Amino acid sequence: MDVKIVRDMLLGLATGDALGVPVEFESRRLLQSDPVTGMRGYGSWDQPAGTWSDDTSLTIAAMESISRRGKIDWQDIAENFLSWYERGEFTATGERFDVGNTTRAAIVRFSRRLLPPTKCGSTEINSNGNGSLMRILPATLYLYGTRGRIGGDELKIIHDFSALTHGHIISCMACGIYSLIAAQILDGKNIFDAFKLGMSDAQKFYGTDDAFKNFSRLCDETFAALDEDEISAAGYVVSTLEAALWCLLNTDDYKSLALKVVNLGEDTDTAGAVAGGLAGMIYGVDSIPTEWLDTLKRRDYLEKICADFANAF
Repeated sequence: MDVKIVRDMLLGLATGDALGVPVEFESRRLLQSDPVTGMRGYGSWDQPAGTWSDDTSLTIAAMESISRRGKIDWQDIAENFLSWYERGEFTATGERFDVGNTTRAAIVRFSRRLLPPTKCGSTEINSNGNGSLMRILPATLYLYGTRGRIGGDELKIIHDFSALTHGHIISCMACGIYSLIAAQILDGKNIFDAFKLGMSDAQKFYGTDDAFKNFSRLCDETFAALDEDEISAAGYVVSTLEAALWCLLNTDDYKSLALKVVNLGEDTDTAGAVAGGLAGMIYGVDSIPTEWLDTLKRRDYLEKICADFANAF
């Protein structure tokens, strides 16, 4: 795979993540009075500026496994997740400081060796956080790069990739929808066409499933015209997906997108990562402000992860 698209994706994702880390959990109202305008330090997690969180860590944990194994190996990816959780590997500073409850529970289940990796993610309705959506792009890029498409067979693999930590159909479906839109971007479509065509594909694959009703707003032609007050950036996976896509449809460059999504408040790092990964693929790494990239922790390490991943298939 072309290293450029991998680099665009990962640096876009990591930058959006790092922008959101210092203000995670802050309200939109507070951020309206003190908006994020660039890389900040400390704040919510008391981390230096440019520090990325679990969103990027689990993304690169998956990328490292795929690069080394030359394929999607569920056991190996889950082992990498466990290494991150227990030893702080794949982190920006050597410290793991953020983990969602559903992700933690799945990794603990895996550590006990009682279930296969793709059965460790909870299937409970109240376990539909955004913890698999934030790290799904390595699977999307690998499948697109090796098969040239994201179709029904590929979506089954995307669902299993989600189920390493999040096994409910809503989480799996959110990852599938996001991947279908990403595939259109990989085909060279702009965000408006990618969104339209990706959602058309989603309706084709998921339209008869009752769970798809949770994504009904994304099927509405007026979705992009919704007022900001109607968009939530909470940790619920549908909310994160909506927030990321709404911001992408209402901006036209990486910087504007990243600041818009982070200043929505709430789960800022994950919304920033989910939107930032696609924005990087659309606009390219050169669209990311130089001062942001210069502040990003372990950038050389991220660049190496990209090169290894691109050269693996």
